[in-house]
Amino acid sequence: MRRAFGALLAASTALVVTGCAGPGGGSATWTPATPELPREVHGVGTVLERDAGPMLCLGPIAESYPPQCDGPPIVGWDWSALDGRETASGVTWGAYAVWGDWDGETFAVTREPVPAALHDPEAGPSRADPWDESLPPGTLTEADAEHVRAELERLVPGVLGTAFVNGRVVLEVRFDDGTLQSAVDERYGEEAIVVIPSLVPS
Repeated sequence: MRRAFGALLAASTALVVTGCAGPGGGSATWTPATPELPREVHGVGTVLERDAGPMLCLGPIAESYPPQCDGPPIVGWDWSALDGRETASGVTWGAYAVWGDWDGETFAVTREPVPAALHDPEAGPSRADPWDESLPPGTLTEADAEHVRAELERLVPGVLGTAFVNGRVVLEVRFDDGTLQSAVDERYGEEAIVVIPSLVPS
């Protein structure tokens, strides 16, 4: 995956469209709605522990040694029961498939983690890979995309990052169960935004 956890909504945000506007329009407003939490989620990526305890790396990871990242704390993490970890300069980290209860702030382990190299992912919803250069272009111009990116970063809580790729805005978030993707499809069209959540429902 291009980023940790698919590089990845804080508080699991869904968006409700209350108006109608194209990519460059501003007449519509979104009112964030929060699905019921906590709920069990699943992700694959890096877990890292330094002074403050173990955390789930959501978003970009610095390619240093040891690596550096930010993310929510993990409750119930036990390095002693796991293979595949490294330690350097007081930092311990490893790549794992994880399952846990997510309340938008904290990840609480509910099942035994599996080293990422040994994990056989379950089939999920099919969506084109926005990084695939052979994919036909999306519907946004570069100028439209700048407006869309600014709007998403302003209105969607917990955005991990946005990028303009081949006519689409890639929107990386902490969690989505498909609700956010449906909302942005309705607002901008199905070939404009690709939501990449770090965490998905188990």
